[in-house]
Amino acid sequence: MAVGPTVRRRRLGSELRRLREARAIKLEEVADQLGVAASTLSRIETGKAPTKTAYLTVLFELYGVTDAGHRQVLLDMAREGHRKGWWAVYDDVLPTGFGIYVGLEAEAAGLRIYETQVVNGLLQTAAYTQAVLREVHKKDTPEQLQRLAELRHKRQEVLDREDPPDLWLILDESVLRRSIGGAEIMRGQLEHLVEASQWPNVTLQVLPFSSGAHPALMGPFAILEFPERDDDDVVYFDSWGGPIYMEKDKDVRDCAEAFDRLRAAALSPSDSADMASKLAAELM
Repeated sequence: MAVGPTVRRRRLGSELRRLREARAIKLEEVADQLGVAASTLSRIETGKAPTKTAYLTVLFELYGVTDAGHRQVLLDMAREGHRKGWWAVYDDVLPTGFGIYVGLEAEAAGLRIYETQVVNGLLQTAAYTQAVLREVHKKDTPEQLQRLAELRHKRQEVLDREDPPDLWLILDESVLRRSIGGAEIMRGQLEHLVEASQWPNVTLQVLPFSSGAHPALMGPFAILEFPERDDDDVVYFDSWGGPIYMEKDKDVRDCAEAFDRLRAAALSPSDSADMASKLAAELM
């Protein structure tokens, strides 16, 4: 799989941070040399913003990067990081900061996701998506809603590529029982979940009400894993204040442990599919 701009930016930012820390230079000091805010440099080092080649020229001197080959690799990464992903055409409707998640999702090798309110966008039917968007984006025009729906279903193509990511999805039981869009739409969505649960790269589990308290009471989250070992896992939370990304080892490890406990508490994939089938039949 070709490496896209989002992962390129993360790799470059990680290397720049390593070089800075190796020289024991504070982020604020480097930002002053570049003439940018410390927050801007932080976004570059975390891969959330592209890097100007003019910045690299200054950084090479500050960090003592003299090897021509090393410099060229970093310059190439910076240029690649400026490329637009396919999702850029939806910038007019993309929620602030969500483009980063779409880029990471498009290049992930594995996705571990826990949802509490709605079916994850990767497994939503078109009708279910429309029903969700109409409620969540009340002020949007029909055209904007249509573009948001197109974006969501364009994302689903990641599961159809030759090397699709492994998706492990845990849905709270409330997701299956909350009727969104009416009986017909909900039945179609439940039937689609049953079908998707049979795909070789998808594992679906339901966390039943009977499981009681669990380690993810704080809400839904996703853990994204990447093909290269040097590309650290990322944890994603959605919130009213915007997306939250966590990459520190301890944070990712804590969320991974929480997900493992959720898997242990959830119904087996077979029993989960049976529950979805039974609920779909009740909507006939």
